Order: sequence, then structure tokens, then C-alpha cells
Amino acid sequence: MRAGAQQTSRSGSVRKSDRHECFGRSAGKAVAESHGWLVIFQYLKMDLGKLGEAGIAANLESYIQGFSKDAREIFEHFKFREFIGELNDANLLYKIVQKVRQTDLSPTAVSNHEMGLVFEELIRRFAESSNDTAGEHFTPRDIVRLTTALVFMEDDEALTRPGIIRTIYDPTAGTGGFLSAGMEYVHELNPQAVIRGYGQELNPESYAICKADMLIKGQEVSNIKLGNTLSSDQLYTDKFDYMPSNPPFGVDWKKIEQPIKDEHTQKGFAGRFGPGLPRVSDGSLLFLLHLISKLRDGANGGARIGIILNGSPLFTGGAGSGESEIRRYILEADLLEAIVALPTDMFYNTGIATYVWILSNKKAAQRKGKVQLINGVNLCSKMRKSLGSKRNVMEEDDIATITRAFGAFAVVEARELDKPSEQRSNRGRQSENPKTAAAKTFASKIFPTHAFGYRRITIERPLRLSYQFSDDYSGPSFQDSKLRWYPAKKGAGNDGSKAKEFYG
Repeated sequence: MRAGAQQTSRSGSVRKSDRHECFGRSAGKAVAESHGWLVIFQYLKMDLGKLGEAGIAANLESYIQGFSKDAREIFEHFKFREFIGELNDANLLYKIVQKVRQTDLSPTAVSNHEMGLVFEELIRRFAESSNDTAGEHFTPRDIVRLTTALVFMEDDEALTRPGIIRTIYDPTAGTGGFLSAGMEYVHELNPQAVIRGYGQELNPESYAICKADMLIKGQEVSNIKLGNTLSSDQLYTDKFDYMPSNPPFGVDWKKIEQPIKDEHTQKGFAGRFGPGLPRVSDGSLLFLLHLISKLRDGANGGARIGIILNGSPLFTGGAGSGESEIRRYILEADLLEAIVALPTDMFYNTGIATYVWILSNKKAAQRKGKVQLINGVNLCSKMRKSLGSKRNVMEEDDIATITRAFGAFAVVEARELDKPSEQRSNRGRQSENPKTAAAKTFASKIFPTHAFGYRRITIERPLRLSYQFSDDYSGPSFQDSKLRWYPAKKGAGNDGSKAKEFYG
């Protein structure tokens, strides 16, 4: 909550009345609407400075109820009322309110862009402190920077023109990390550009954090939706320019199986899942198909996707399976630009191998019909202190190495990196001839799209069986039983004499 913002607006100093306090924005609804700003009002005749210690909990709740519906929804998903009760029972509520009141967070003291950065830093610290659960709603900043740079690659010139307008969308928005990173990227290139954020998030608390972040940044918060993206797309008519995303790894979609199968069978390619459906145990490729359906038409400038996936979408499923048909569709439509292999141990809740897929329907001429593979598994440094499963971090030089290789679209033969070797443990028994650590390398390869296709052919061969007779046999007579068959063996039978092979 931004206190001290009662009489300062972005246009100067417009004072509507002493009963209007803005949540993260200036006062004066008429003035704000005429400039296209988003304003959230507080309509009670009180501000934080007027809340006394007596009845502080009830007064603070009344104060919050005076905000608009969008602002109240954020508080509700945070379960703020329960938090107020806990602080009040501990006799800390009044002290915290006074601390907030004494801090000048008005737009004149802290700009909206700076306030957004402060909010993101608080989210980062919270996520890192939670370690194991961080990955559920927060993507590490180094991965966000890399993916954002790849998604916005080659659009730098367009983003420096005055008056440019772009949209960014994340179907698994989490706390809004990718949306914020995209806005910051554009802001650095062109402060006068307008970028509009859209997203949908399943987790109510993450949704509230994302919505609050967008509110602080002056975004239209109605563009942030709550719900399951795959079963209930709440932005189904919209197309977007940039779509960075980090969907959950290996999460099954059994609970929403029926509506997805219905869309696949009833709508076909007119829907999102026309190319095929992956196995129910992993919905990663469903998010990829969803993003492809959101690409802005090439005639209108096209769009680009940057999605982080584990190894399953690359390798799971034989020829003719749902996964294979989806990959086939992507390659035949010439949408895949590059796949970047990331180092392991990069995420808070898993250390598995991960990849960034870059897709676009506006490929440059030299990229048409080709796919670039970038091996960046060694582009990282060890962290001084692990955060959950995250033990490695990509520095700015590492990110620059990948983005330069992607931008140049050139083959880079394996070259050795100036990276320290892995520290080996000196505990326990040590080998007399220890293996030499392999050199850490970086490489980039380019292949035609048809090089990834294959056919599965079943080759049948004659059935090979054998039988044998033994004088020691004491079972039923030959006439009363069937022959017993054994795998063919070379040479004689068990008794060293009669043996015969049969080829059926």
C-alpha cells in the first residue's frame, strides 16, 4: 500500500478532496481518465494517519473496504484479514501501520517504475527464502533475463521508435516476473514506448501478487486473469507480440482431461489442440500449443514465444504418438527457431535439465527452414550458497554468449570456456588414476527442419524355436501332452546327444 499519496498526481498536484486516497496512483479520477491512467480510490474520510490505536483492526479493515473492487480483490487473495488479526493479537498492528504511514512512497518520492522494482525485489527475497516452494510461483531472475532477451531479439530497432505499442502475455503468470522483465526491457530501450501486460494464473496468491505488481506499474489489471489457462482460456480472442513463459514441469492434466479432449475432437485445428494431445501425465506441450494459438498473425507483424521446458517434450513419444505429432506440426509449420540447453540446478525446486524453446511466425529469411541448437549447459557459475535445488547461476557474460550466438545465427564449433573445473570431494577412497575432468565447452549448431523427422518401421523376422528329446523324461506320454518349447541353443541337448533346432 502506498501511503502519502493523497494530493500528488502524475500531472502535477491535483487534489480532488481529502477523502480520496489513491492505492498506487494519483488522485483525481477525471484527470486520470483523461490521460488514460489507472486509478484506485479510497473513499472513506480517513487515511493511515487518522487510524488510532484503539480499534485499529476494525478501522483498518474498514479502510481497506473503501478501495475499489480490483484493489480489494488483491487483499482478499492475500487473506489480509487473517493477517490483520494475527498482528493485532500480537500487539504489532498499530506499530506497523505507523511505520507505513511515516514512509513517503508517493509518486513524487518513488516513481511507479522504481516502485515496481522495489516490489519485485521483495517478491524475489520472499521466493528465495521459501526455497522448495519458490519454483511454484517464481522463476529465477537469471533465467528470466535470458528468455526475455531471446524473445525480444531482433526487435530492438522497432522498440526504439517513438509511440511504439506492444503486448506481452504469460499464460502461467505466477507473480508476474516475465511480464515485469519484458516491460523493463522495453523501458530501457524506449522509455516512450507502451507495452501492455496480459496474463493468467491458477494460484490465487500468486495471482494477487501479479495483479498488485501490474497495478503499481500502471497496467490495466483487468488483463490479469485468475483460472486454469488450459481448460478456461479467459483471453481467448486476444493475440500477442511477445510470449515468455515457464509452465510447470511434468504436471498431469487429468483433472481437466475432458474439456481439453472435447476441444481437440470438436474444434480440431480451429481450436488450440488440433495437432494432437500429449499423454495425460505431462501437460507441457499443451501450454506450447496454447501459446502458438496466441501468435499475432504474420501479416500484422508476427510474434515470438520463449518457453522453458524440461526434456520430456523433446524426447517423449514414438512416431505417431501425440507428442510426436505436435513436434511434427511445429517443424512442418516452420515455427521453431532455436532450442537452448540450460545448465542443471538452475531452479529452486528441481535440478533437472531444462531447455528454452524459441518459436516465431516471423522468421528472418536466413532462418527459414532451419533450427538452431545452442549448448549452454556449461554457461554458469556455482552459487556461494544454494537456494533449494538452485546451485548454479548464469552471469551477464553467460547470457550475452547465448544471445550473441542466437543473434548471429551462425555455427559455433565447440570451444573451451574459461570456467573453473568442478571441485572433487577428497573424502573416502581416492582412485590412483583419477579421470581427467572434461573441458567445459560451448557450441551452436544449425540443422534443416527435415533433419528432425523420422519414421518408425517394424521389421519382422522368422520365429526361431527349438525342441529336444530326453531319455530321462518321466512326465506324461508323448501322445498325451504337447511338446515343450525352449529358446534355441547351439550344440547338443542336455544329455549331450540328440538335439534339433526348428525355425518357424
